[in-house]
Amino acid sequence: MSLADRECVPPGPGADPITRAGVSSLLADLGVGWAVNQAGHLKCLYQFADFKKALAFANGVGDLAEDVGHHPDLLIGWGRCGIELWTHDIGGLSECDFVLAARIERLYQSSASS
Repeated sequence: MSLADRECVPPGPGADPITRAGVSSLLADLGVGWAVNQAGHLKCLYQFADFKKALAFANGVGDLAEDVGHHPDLLIGWGRCGIELWTHDIGGLSECDFVLAARIERLYQSSASS
């Protein structure tokens, strides 16, 4: 089962963040473009031909986020959409962050090919 097809259930308060080894393994599954920043958050910057395409992508990400009840920070500008994910309740990364990131990546790949 691919990472994007796993269940995305944000853990509740008191759960432990993923270990460094777990983060490394899941990050490798995401592929190029995704990284962990100094704050320990998962991030990616997507490029587009114009603002309208970046906004349409951000709206698609919003739909994905609403479906699972897990919401990334989005930064939209002309020709770009930045994504930042982490699980607030645990103050770190959970598997749900990576599953949502994989679904976002799938959305980007499908929008880039159409």
